[in-house]
Amino acid sequence: MFDNLQQKLNTAFKNLSGKGKISEKNIKEAVRDVKMSLLEADVNYKVVKAFIEEVKEEAMGVKVMESLSPDQEFIRVVRDKLIALMGGEKPAKIELSANPAYIMLAGLQGAGKTTSAAKLAKMFKEKGKKPLLVAADVYRPAAIDQLVQLSEQIGVSIFTGDKKDARKIVKDAKNFAEKNLHDIVIVDTAGRLHIDENMMNEVEDVKKIINPEEILMVVDSMMGQDSVNAAKEFNDRLEITGFIVTKLDGDSRGGVIISIKNITGKPIKFAALGEKIEALEPFFPDRYAGRILGMGDILSLIEKVEKDVDQKKAEEEAEKFMKGKFDLEDFLAQLKQLKKLGPLGKVMEMIPGVPKEGMDLSKGESEMKRMEAIISSMTSKERRKPDILTFSRKKRIAAGSGTTLQDINKLLKSFEQLKKTMKHFGKMGKRKMMKNMPDLPFKM
Repeated sequence: MFDNLQQKLNTAFKNLSGKGKISEKNIKEAVRDVKMSLLEADVNYKVVKAFIEEVKEEAMGVKVMESLSPDQEFIRVVRDKLIALMGGEKPAKIELSANPAYIMLAGLQGAGKTTSAAKLAKMFKEKGKKPLLVAADVYRPAAIDQLVQLSEQIGVSIFTGDKKDARKIVKDAKNFAEKNLHDIVIVDTAGRLHIDENMMNEVEDVKKIINPEEILMVVDSMMGQDSVNAAKEFNDRLEITGFIVTKLDGDSRGGVIISIKNITGKPIKFAALGEKIEALEPFFPDRYAGRILGMGDILSLIEKVEKDVDQKKAEEEAEKFMKGKFDLEDFLAQLKQLKKLGPLGKVMEMIPGVPKEGMDLSKGESEMKRMEAIISSMTSKERRKPDILTFSRKKRIAAGSGTTLQDINKLLKSFEQLKKTMKHFGKMGKRKMMKNMPDLPFKM
């Protein structure tokens, strides 16, 4: 996510590295590079022009703090302006007060509208609400079937009505929601490949029927300025309250999330980072500014760990690790916990200070898969007592895991070395250990 933009911006910042102070001469090239980086990321030209003027004006007017170098000061200015451009320090909230409260989803076909409806429903259910999904996309039968399947997956009620008339469906859904005491109703409306008058008339009628407190447009970050232009048209007709930006886990250049608030005046409220039903999170402009600039997002990583990792089990395993008393059964459990956080590359980009250039994270991913396959092919006894692994046992494990004897020996050797290292750290004690550890490229 944003890899190309990060690299381009880092090049711009390096031009100021080692300079004694920020001056008009040395900032000129950096500003030009930032401008080109944003344009290549498909940020709206007018947005870029205004942004660059603000950055240049503030950067020239600041006094470089003693604790910061000129390149760090310039990065601070760019970061602050990016945050402001994307909506400010705090995330935009969903405003719901009615009972039932209606949320209407709109957008073009293929943006991920139906999946986003289910993700929202799951999120509200986890907060103790009783959501109802309404399938009002009657032009794409697969959309209704998809929403039915997703509703079953998350255990949320769904209303499909006659599956023919969107206006009738939402009218009947209102009665159903009130009768069955649903406090939140999420309506999935029809989309098209392009904006047309029939679609807009229908969503306007749906809006009048349900009078939603939130009208969220789902936009595809991969479409760049086409998404921003569509957002402007939807906003002009519907007065939307915010956006859900999808497919940010793909090859997103960043143009949508940087431009859309400035162009429409409406904030991004949620970001979807994948197809999985739980892959939806509130949009924090400051955190995304950090990701765009390659500064990481440790707060999101902490929240992800707290949500996806079994804390009690993790603490028990950590104690075993520090005492060097863990076995391959424990190691396998750790690998599975780590997988819950998502692809290694996504985790690494959240850690501030970790260099992204030149890193081949695919090797780390394949190595983890190989280790998991090997350990999974062992019996419980073999995992607890790897010393019993004879040549014939290793041949059986290699055949079962699709690996080689060398792979198994390498894993066992690394595992024993890890046990010795952790046992040594445990004896040193936490304070002494931290004192003797080498400096990390990021602060914990």
